Amino acid sequence: MSFLNDLLGGQEQGQQAGAGSLIAVAGQLIEKAGGVQGLVGMLQQHGLGGAVQSWVGTGANQPVSGDQLGQALQNGGMGPLLQEAAGKLGVDPNVLLGGLSQVLPHAVDHLTPGGQVPGQAQGGGFDLGMLEGLAGKLLG
Repeated sequence: MSFLNDLLGGQEQGQQAGAGSLIAVAGQLIEKAGGVQGLVGMLQQHGLGGAVQSWVGTGANQPVSGDQLGQALQNGGMGPLLQEAAGKLGVDPNVLLGGLSQVLPHAVDHLTPGGQVPGQAQGGGFDLGMLEGLAGKLLG
């Protein structure tokens, strides 16, 4: 993925670590939002409804820009988490959002097999292990 190449200088190991870091941040967002159901609801509420529905559905994922994602996440109360994650990764928050705009659609898609958002009754709890293997899939 070119954004990972740009972000990490194109080194294979760095790419894997970078994808893992972005997936970890995506996982933190999902967890803090109250699981996939919470994140999907929040993003829909803050202007990304059509795109998010495509991530959940079985068709192609609609893209979102880092700016669009950043605005929706900020409005949903995730600004502090984004600032903290960007600081830990040593990147500008806009660079982080650019990466997340590429990773988050795949993460939501991965966590909603068959086009269904897991509800609380179905064990809607989230575990970062559920995203295991996504880095390889994204880079493969």
